[in-house]
Amino acid sequence: MQNDGAIPMHTVIEFSTDGIYVVDGAGVTLLVNQAYEQIAGFDRRELIGKHMNELMEDGYLDQSVSLLVLEQKRRISLMQTLGGKKEVIVTGNPVFDEEGNIQFVITSVCDITALNETKRQLEKARNFSELQKNRYVYQGHSDKEKFIFQSEQMQRVYEQVCQVAPYPSTVLLSGPSGAGKEVIATLLHNKSGRKDKPYIKINCGAIPEPLLESELFGYEEGAFTGASRKGKIGLLELADGGTVMLDEIGEMPPLLQVKLLRILQEKQVTRIGGTKSRPLDIRIISATNRDLRAMVKEGTFREDLYYRLQVVEIQLPPLAERPEDVRLLIDHYFSFYKHEYRVDKTISADTMDILMTYHWPGNVRELKNLVESMLVSVPASVIQSVHLPRHLSDTLHGLAPETIKLKQKVQQYEKKLIQEALTKHHSLRKTALHLGIDHSTLIKKLKRLQIETK
Repeated sequence: MQNDGAIPMHTVIEFSTDGIYVVDGAGVTLLVNQAYEQIAGFDRRELIGKHMNELMEDGYLDQSVSLLVLEQKRRISLMQTLGGKKEVIVTGNPVFDEEGNIQFVITSVCDITALNETKRQLEKARNFSELQKNRYVYQGHSDKEKFIFQSEQMQRVYEQVCQVAPYPSTVLLSGPSGAGKEVIATLLHNKSGRKDKPYIKINCGAIPEPLLESELFGYEEGAFTGASRKGKIGLLELADGGTVMLDEIGEMPPLLQVKLLRILQEKQVTRIGGTKSRPLDIRIISATNRDLRAMVKEGTFREDLYYRLQVVEIQLPPLAERPEDVRLLIDHYFSFYKHEYRVDKTISADTMDILMTYHWPGNVRELKNLVESMLVSVPASVIQSVHLPRHLSDTLHGLAPETIKLKQKVQQYEKKLIQEALTKHHSLRKTALHLGIDHSTLIKKLKRLQIETK
């Protein structure tokens, strides 16, 4: 029986305008069509018979959708760079045999190089426009320390910094870990009359207790076993005329709390093993992610020192409570690390949606580290959602971005209402009564929203 109208399948594949690439169930190249040769610039004879891992090692492509399909046993689409030049979108489709094993992976390839170049030019224009609109950018010691935001919460923080920076009053920075307390401390110093004087940061939790005293206050010759013959000037003395940031102040041992209080009261320092007091003109900026008021009640932090340090308190909100800052921070750190490491990559729209809806428990520090990790660890030129860490995908699995945004905002508002009620009523039962909920319900909400009670 003749079939005059039938077109051989290999002819259809050969003359398709999209590139076609076929591998077997082991990942070995079986077939490549003419369009793929034109898009990639490779001769099919260089590819057929070779395993995809071998082709990646030889630089033919930066990643293989075929191998991802073989691993995950499902259809996958992603951006890919061929030969370090052409940008393409590839879709790999598994073909299963009767036993459910993958027999082939058929991948279609579409060249989007010209389209992406147009998009890049538009993105540059958009970023420049956004930068001009952003009035709240402060340059610290480096691009990494820019204070950048657009949320009302951080605008209030910025205005408070500008108000108190010129004065020598002590400042207590409170807020969750990674929220940017060190950047705010640097901003306070640079906006003060001490900006050309020493600025020393000391992490009270990172220096072992036996060493912290000698590092802070210095020591005289022969003050203790192992002491330098010439003695040593302390960090507080080194900062004379300038600013000292005491990070993790809640970790300072009780004995040193007494000595620090004396320095704040008398404005002079005496080295360990010495009798001579030296005048000291420093501004103290302390920072903590702990509840110092609760520590005062527990007796683990001196009340008199707390009030000395808390002449002005600036509270930094977690990043989850200022979602409008997330895109600005991602763009800033992405641009910074692209320039720092001389790489040219972009973030896909769906990846950006996930990053925008993530709750960022590690705050700005987590965001900065994730952006750096994506740039250095992802081989592709476009960072896709499949490249994100597992915990981001697990957190957002099965939920549309719009749903997550609404859920997140509702939780943020609920958390804010509860925190305000707790501050006003100082009692769980009174707070529950004020909110119109049972005491047990309030306890559950405190645990779920991770709200600490004083």
